[in-house]
Amino acid sequence: MDKIDVKALAKINIGLDVTGIREDGYHEVRMIMQTVNLFDKLTVEKVKDGTVSMSTNLKFLPVDDDNLCIKAAKLLIEEFGIKEGVHISLEKHIPVAAGMAGGSTDGAAVLFAVNKLFNLGLSRNDLMTRGVKLGADVPYCVMRGTALAEGIGEVLSPLPPMIKCPVLIAKPGISVSTKQVYESLDACFDNVKHPDIDQLIKDITAQDLKAVCGHMGNVLEEVTIPMHPIIADIKQNMMDNGAVGAMMSGSGPTVFGFFEDNKTARAAKEALTQSGMVKQLYLTTLFNNKN
Repeated sequence: MDKIDVKALAKINIGLDVTGIREDGYHEVRMIMQTVNLFDKLTVEKVKDGTVSMSTNLKFLPVDDDNLCIKAAKLLIEEFGIKEGVHISLEKHIPVAAGMAGGSTDGAAVLFAVNKLFNLGLSRNDLMTRGVKLGADVPYCVMRGTALAEGIGEVLSPLPPMIKCPVLIAKPGISVSTKQVYESLDACFDNVKHPDIDQLIKDITAQDLKAVCGHMGNVLEEVTIPMHPIIADIKQNMMDNGAVGAMMSGSGPTVFGFFEDNKTARAAKEALTQSGMVKQLYLTTLFNNKN
């Protein structure tokens, strides 16, 4: 095998709580992570000259050592003393800097691809262990599905698959600084409302979509929405057009909504399109490892 095509799937957070601030500046979290069928496409191809390079359809993305794809490929190539190199072609569809782990999932996909291309024989757990070196979200992006993430996001426990339902994903034309969001959270940490992650796990296990939507929460909304009120406007638009629940993913600004049926979801997508509030809008489904 000299070339492999892989899909890098995006994630949303059904629940996101920050439980503490560590001395090293990182935050302790409890999050319910969920993969969605929105993905980037990557082609990873062997090259004889030993170089690691990449190209992408978005000119503003870095294609050097600042990109997790390059870091992921070099991590395995250097560890196993591989003499050949790779070229990575990335076709980007997941919104960038949007709270959907777009960079992390691309890095995870490259780990998977290099492992297959060079017959390294690494298990999924082996790849997850190496993924921690690239970023806290990378192990989850290797794992996929529905999972509880703890620690700084790298301690993962698989959960029963989330209820199958249409999901609408909307990103306004703004960028959010994750660093600024967490700094703002730190300043008001003692006064924020924390979601009940344990109850959410029970709701998911019971396959109760209405209960999930009633209990899901993201502690970061309390600081991101005041900075960017359009996030609340998009949530309200989804709810007004039939969403069972809507919430910001990660540190934002992406908003997702869960729907009971495709007809309602399609109508909500059209309403959001007409509103002019969003720059990127996708109607998709939830992914689980049994798909």
